[in-house]
Amino acid sequence: MMANPSTNPAETLLSVFSSEVVLQIVLLVLSSYLFVKIIIFIILHFSERFESQRVKIRMFAPVVKIMVYLIVLYLIAAYILELSAEQLLAFSAVAGAIIGFGLKDLFSDIAGGIVIVLESTFHLGDQIRMGDYYGEVIDIGLRSTRLKTPDDNIVSVPNSLIFTESVASGNYGNSEMMIVTDMFIDPKSDAYLAMKIIKEAALTSKYIFLDENHKVTVLLNEFPSHLRLFVKAYVNDLRYEFKFRSDITLRSWNAFHEHGIEAPEAFFPGYYQSKDSD
Repeated sequence: MMANPSTNPAETLLSVFSSEVVLQIVLLVLSSYLFVKIIIFIILHFSERFESQRVKIRMFAPVVKIMVYLIVLYLIAAYILELSAEQLLAFSAVAGAIIGFGLKDLFSDIAGGIVIVLESTFHLGDQIRMGDYYGEVIDIGLRSTRLKTPDDNIVSVPNSLIFTESVASGNYGNSEMMIVTDMFIDPKSDAYLAMKIIKEAALTSKYIFLDENHKVTVLLNEFPSHLRLFVKAYVNDLRYEFKFRSDITLRSWNAFHEHGIEAPEAFFPGYYQSKDSD
């Protein structure tokens, strides 16, 4: 029997719903939500027990979440609603109308979430910069990605940003991450000695990660008003990024003062003259 072409798509779709069907859908959605929460809790707890593989283990969390939700959508359409070809067509028409009436951003975010997981754009535990946002990825959802910023704010970033903004990952699935620490000294200071001090401070930090492929590099840039030293080294866990940088800076400056290496006069005009006059 051919479908009546004048049938309203929304009416065709609504005809498959009943109180029993709605109850089944609600129960399936709630049970899948609880299942995802439990599995992700287990994954995150397990990752903390193996700290060196923490980021790699956490990669499975968003994959599990996306797969479960896609399976739930399939079960609702194929087994609970038992949609026919006509009803699927009606559903597509209604979905298209919904997107056209203002939910296109939501569907764009969902598409972005699927792309993030399938293409491994970044992972749970990565330290990323996406658009104007920077922080550790603590959750990848269907609609948004949550970042923990350096000042402990939780920011929800729309997944659709990956289509319009560049994404930079400092560690990309690894626990270790390169940290660049800058220091500025007076151009009359002993630059060679300062480079040795800052390298030693990095090598002896309890937060450093060293192996054949991860070494410490110290670079020097010379300017008329100051010398810029910056050390490139890997922190053993991205969560210690700022502790690592502070540790290198503090111990370097303590050694600088012992050897007469001062901050640039251009940065602190009159400071050293006032000290000498005292």
